[in-house]
Amino acid sequence: MTAQRLVVGITGASGAVYGLRLLRRARALGVQTHLVTSPAGVLSAHHELGLDRKALEAEADFCYAPGDVGACVASGSFDAAAMVIAPCSMKTLAAVAHGLSDNLLTRAADVMLKERRRLVLMVRETPFNLAHLRNMTAVTEMGGIVFPPLPAFYLRPASIDEMVDDTVERVLALLQVSGAQARAWQGLRVSS
Repeated sequence: MTAQRLVVGITGASGAVYGLRLLRRARALGVQTHLVTSPAGVLSAHHELGLDRKALEAEADFCYAPGDVGACVASGSFDAAAMVIAPCSMKTLAAVAHGLSDNLLTRAADVMLKERRRLVLMVRETPFNLAHLRNMTAVTEMGGIVFPPLPAFYLRPASIDEMVDDTVERVLALLQVSGAQARAWQGLRVSS
């Protein structure tokens, strides 16, 4: 990543742990993080991780309220190399796909697309309906990356923590963050 600034969005889909681990790993790699958490994202973080807004925001370098559309991350002049929404709800996906920019989180995503910067949406829903699929196609056509946090079972993860960490590392490697160490597939080793 050229500029060591990353915008992180956390929405109300299940999987708040992805956003939390992304913030922690980015900090460990020296990447400055700018966090926007939706109200539903706070609810998910509380339910899944036992964290309130204050505890979640303590994991980021800078935090902004979703209604603060005048924040620095709402402008293309703010030098952030990328944004990851982890997890990304279908509501947020739809807003990004249709350019709604109705709050700071979706405005920051729109900025990434208009400035041709990396936008990664870790969408969390299953099964997908046609609206979900069309919205993912629209975001992809605009240059965004749809990255459902699917575990790489071929790496033989020993725990849920390991699966989450592997996924987060893959996202950071995709963003070309210096020091990201996504485990690579080494090929099949067939015993004879």
